[in-house]
Amino acid sequence: MCGIVGYVGQGNASEIVFEGLRRLEYRGYDSAGIAVLRDGTIEVRRAVGKLDNLATRLRDEPLDGAVGIGHTRWATHGRPTETNAHPHTDCTGEIVVIHNGIVENYLSLRKRLIANGHRFSSETDTEVVPHLIEDHLHQGLDLQAAILQTLREIRGNHAIVVLSSRQLGTIYAARLGNAGGVVLGVGDGEWFIASDLPAILPYTRRVAFLDHGEVAALNGDGYRVLDLGGNPIAKTVQTVPYDPVSAAKGGYKHFMLKEICEQPRSLSDTISSRIALAPPQVLLDEFGLAREQLQSFRRVVLVACGTAWHACLVGKFLIEELARVPVEVDYADEFRYRDPLIGTDTLFTVVTQSGETVDVLVSMEEARRKGAPTLAIVNVVGSQATRYADALIYTHAGPEIGVASTKAFTSQLAALYLFALYLGKTRGTLGDATLSSSLQALARLPHQVGELLGNEEQYADLANQYSKCHDFLYLARGINYPIALEGALKLKEISYIHAEGYPAGEMKHGPIALIDEEMPVVVIAPQDRVFEKTVSNVEQVKARGGTVIAVVTEGDRSLEGKADHLISIPATMPHLTPILASIPLQLLAYHIAVRRGCDVDQPRNLAKSVTVE
Repeated sequence: MCGIVGYVGQGNASEIVFEGLRRLEYRGYDSAGIAVLRDGTIEVRRAVGKLDNLATRLRDEPLDGAVGIGHTRWATHGRPTETNAHPHTDCTGEIVVIHNGIVENYLSLRKRLIANGHRFSSETDTEVVPHLIEDHLHQGLDLQAAILQTLREIRGNHAIVVLSSRQLGTIYAARLGNAGGVVLGVGDGEWFIASDLPAILPYTRRVAFLDHGEVAALNGDGYRVLDLGGNPIAKTVQTVPYDPVSAAKGGYKHFMLKEICEQPRSLSDTISSRIALAPPQVLLDEFGLAREQLQSFRRVVLVACGTAWHACLVGKFLIEELARVPVEVDYADEFRYRDPLIGTDTLFTVVTQSGETVDVLVSMEEARRKGAPTLAIVNVVGSQATRYADALIYTHAGPEIGVASTKAFTSQLAALYLFALYLGKTRGTLGDATLSSSLQALARLPHQVGELLGNEEQYADLANQYSKCHDFLYLARGINYPIALEGALKLKEISYIHAEGYPAGEMKHGPIALIDEEMPVVVIAPQDRVFEKTVSNVEQVKARGGTVIAVVTEGDRSLEGKADHLISIPATMPHLTPILASIPLQLLAYHIAVRRGCDVDQPRNLAKSVTVE
């Protein structure tokens, strides 16, 4: 969840590391710090809050040197203070460490180290790592052996980077478990370490990914990779196709607005190379599972976290209706703890933007142990999930910087629709006529999304009216009820307004008690087979003095006079309404958050990639 960057070369390490942190700021922004090797000693600069505060500190107290490491923190242990900010040091200041993950046994280690005379200055679990390395040095080990011994002793999932003045010019980086990626960048006479690709892509596209239990040592002569026993490991360097320029705001006020407006293109990128209309086909060239396997599965399990979990709920409707396979949807952070009943007859499918979410990765390991083939629907090329999975569907949404997911979510929905069609055709539950009409509707979708983006004034007006409300309720039925959950999540994430999403039929089983003239109710009511039921819910809200904002099919006048505000979406096949209905809810949340003066791209307490439990 935190951002990690390291550099060894001839350049200005402080500037290179800081700019890398800037590109990873979405991963954590409670505090930040940099350590640089300078004239044989290590100097550290840290600051609370966002990177601008660290930039001010570095202007006042510059750091010069060609070897350095840096970190942006998302707090787990200890408050966001300068004392708790990374890098952390040992007693002597000769060893500095930055870290992503949680040292699960840090209390017992800390107690042991204090008994051995070590002095701690922070509330963090991370600080035990430099002290533990120092402790092993006191026992006569050299630096590399002390680091490896430390890595063998700490429990949990970790990405750890170590810099020490005892071994000038060398950075050690390690990955244990699934605390997030560790990327090694190979440049021209310079080497990089990062927790994510954007940090190093302006300098090199030649990278290698560390796997569990691997340690990289970088110095001015190159790099080597070891296992935890100190044995050398050969790593394959690959060239990644990624354009860092696309991460720029491009004139938009916020990344989130830019990414909302990019959805016609991102959806086109998800769809365009995967469909053929004559004859109708879904083309999943990179998929990786044979027809015989797809025909033999007795059920599908969809696993994800947060917004991607809402995509899975939509996926359940799609797969069951189009492929006629039972589908179970689970939270990744719950799946691993309940001894799930899966095996070779289950297609285990994860949906993830980053491919680095720790709960998803651990769930994949659990599925593998139980013999279930794994499909990953993922955005980031080269992420850990792509390396764990037996089959892949890339969403091709492009870089998503805003913490609240928008274009990645709709691309996940499109990818799940493609997969449901592919599975239905493979299993013989979907005829050519239905497949043809489905693909034609899918092909029209990017253009329809573009039409939806042309009326921002409507959302700004709604924001003016409702930005001071304390609570919202979101309702929908059938395949759209997960979009009610997602709409509520978007609003609470970026505006800090309490919002709840429900299947509309559940309203009378509790939430109706909350409805009054102070609580806006957002109802997703496209023309579908449950439309009349949804209209009934609108009438129940109005009977209790509630305000209704209704998302309806373009041209439908059924709710005029019943809803207070109508937002129209283009007509499409029912299976695709979740994608179109998502756009107005994203824009509504965005404009309300802006009106409230919230930090849209970096909402408090959240980070883009959740790599700790």
